[in-house]
Amino acid sequence: MKITRVETFAVPPRWLLCRIETDEGHVGWGEPVVEGRAATVRTAVEELAGQFLIGADPLRVEDLWQQMTKGSFYRGGPVLSSAVAGLDQALWDIAGKHYGAPVHQLLGGPVREKVRAYSWVGGDEPSELRDHVQRQVEAGFTAVKMNASGRMNRLATVRDIEGIVARAETAREVLGPDGDFAVDFHGRFTAANARKVLPHLAPYNPLFAEEPLLPEYPHLLSGLVAASPVPIATGERLYSRSDVLPALQAGVAVLQPDLSHAGGISEVRRIAALAETFDVPVAPHCPLGPVSLAASLQIGFCTPNFLIQEQSIGIHYNTGAEVLDYVADKEPFRFHDGYLARPTAPGLGVEVDERAVRAADGYDTWRNPVWRHHDGSFAEW
Repeated sequence: MKITRVETFAVPPRWLLCRIETDEGHVGWGEPVVEGRAATVRTAVEELAGQFLIGADPLRVEDLWQQMTKGSFYRGGPVLSSAVAGLDQALWDIAGKHYGAPVHQLLGGPVREKVRAYSWVGGDEPSELRDHVQRQVEAGFTAVKMNASGRMNRLATVRDIEGIVARAETAREVLGPDGDFAVDFHGRFTAANARKVLPHLAPYNPLFAEEPLLPEYPHLLSGLVAASPVPIATGERLYSRSDVLPALQAGVAVLQPDLSHAGGISEVRRIAALAETFDVPVAPHCPLGPVSLAASLQIGFCTPNFLIQEQSIGIHYNTGAEVLDYVADKEPFRFHDGYLARPTAPGLGVEVDERAVRAADGYDTWRNPVWRHHDGSFAEW
């Protein structure tokens, strides 16, 4: 079997999908994207496909992954790792279809029959938070994630902290003692500000505080972890085993690799195994589309130290399209009391609506918002 064609599709709201076709009729789908840089990643996919994939045997997944990641002098980074991630997903999709098995069966078989998922509830507007959390509880979810704050001062004022605490208090009231909420700092806080704020969240027992620091400050992470009464999570902007190692050594409580950024199924599988040696669970980051979610679930079902799965169905910033708009069979993404059942279809277990994807191709105008502090100075997003 040989790879004959690799295509990419930039679709709303901010996703890039890839399609690998073979001479035996098998087709694999992947989701290689850096949000806001779809065109850049698209070029990287085309370069990798031309150099390593066209004419190659798609079943040599590991060999192709090694070539794509180590076949040039300059390696890693979000663009290249995301391009490789989507292509790797598509290769595993082909392998599963060829062997007639879901990918998690090829990776050792299932260790669970369902995975817990959480939903996003925003949080930038505290006045809407109660209704948003209540809606997810009524839909059967037992866990949600929200923004810790909106725009933030470099060091939180009393009013800033009161707003953060009010969000946490609201979420806890609605969820009760059996539910969970996580707070996402998005790297918007300085180390000093995070140390100042985190103790105020502890009485409400969040599941974790996500990305309180930007990933370029790993030397500050161990001090923050040691000072925090709240479990610290990070990993969405770490792209390899080498990248996540300092975070694990710093003592983070939860690791969040992204299947569309961190080298795909092949690398995230190894990242999870590395995290297991530090007794750290993984909660795959996934605010993206259906193929990324499908790939994340394949990891979730075969990973012993899996914690919970992020997903973006119905998320507030999906404008112009929804996750299931590009899915022909929606049943694998049906939630049962906040859980997703183990997929049994071969490959990634997602049936992409190719007609819808081709019709939507050409959208790549989404850009990250630019944040500024109240004094007008630039704030790191």
